[in-house]
Amino acid sequence: MPGDTDTTPDPLAPVLDAARGAGWTTAALSLTGVRDKAAFMERCARGLGLPDWFGHNWDALADCLADLSWAPPARGRLLVVSGWQEYARAAPEEWETAQEVFSSAVEHWRGAETGLEIVLALGPPATARDAG
Repeated sequence: MPGDTDTTPDPLAPVLDAARGAGWTTAALSLTGVRDKAAFMERCARGLGLPDWFGHNWDALADCLADLSWAPPARGRLLVVSGWQEYARAAPEEWETAQEVFSSAVEHWRGAETGLEIVLALGPPATARDAG
C-alpha cells in the first residue's frame, strides 16, 4: 500500500496522523462515484497502488491484501475507506463481497508483527476532490 495519500477528507486527518506517528503506513481509499465492481477494482488498483499483476477481481484483491510483499515495509498499515455508501446502495451484493475481502485481510494479519486495519469512514461521503 503506498504511504500517505493526500486524498483524505479532513475529519480523518487526525486518525491518519496518529497512525503515522506510531510508524504505520496509511492510505485513504475514496469510493466516491463508484457504482460497480469494475470501478471499485480500478479505484483499488489506483488508490492502493496495487502491483501490475493485480487481476481486477475479488480473488486478486484478497491475494494483494494477504501478501503485502509488493508494498513498502511498514510497522503496520491503516486503510481508511470513505465514500463507500453510494457503492453499497448501488451494488449491495458486491459491497458485501468487498467487506468480506477486507475482513479476511484484517483477520489474516491479526496477531502478526505488522498488522493491517481497514476502517470504513462514516458520515457524509467524501467530496469529488477526494475521489483519487
